Amino acid sequence: MEKVRCGWCEGNEIYEQYHDLEWGIPVYDDQQLFEFLILETFQAGLSWITILKKRENFRLAFDFFDYKKVAAYDEDKYDELMQNAGIIRNKLKIKAAITNAQLFMDVQKEFGSFSEYIWAFTDGKPITNTAKTLADVPATTELSDTISKALKKRGFKFVGSTVIYAHMQATGMVNDHITSCFRYKEV
Repeated sequence: MEKVRCGWCEGNEIYEQYHDLEWGIPVYDDQQLFEFLILETFQAGLSWITILKKRENFRLAFDFFDYKKVAAYDEDKYDELMQNAGIIRNKLKIKAAITNAQLFMDVQKEFGSFSEYIWAFTDGKPITNTAKTLADVPATTELSDTISKALKKRGFKFVGSTVIYAHMQATGMVNDHITSCFRYKEV
């Protein structure tokens, strides 16, 4: 019997693998949360498959998403990233990645970890939704609006409500697998 998946990933091996192995699994590790934050930043205005196809390039270009290293990037590293054809070469997004890494570390200092901060918005537990179809899955929620505003107030860039909701889905803060998907009960 064939697995039922969320329709957005069907027919593409990279998407299916990401959906089956990562999407919606709760992430509490700061390093992984930072990786998704950076990837979501670069995804803004583009398709997620574009980012997934370049994910390894992003890992290499951004020192395996070591936020301490990214926070210390200088003009030479910025120029190197702007020349890297393997990633999305958008000057505002590259600058945002560096700024966001610095602010990520500020949040860690204040709250002990970025995970403690971000998961506090859901009381540390995933929100399980009950979407029956893809049309039932929202692009934003009141909670993503709230988190977006809180991050923007701290100076984070490219963290609009849609980006934040995608981040919440990717990191398992919300389970938005459709109820007929084989992953729905697993995550």
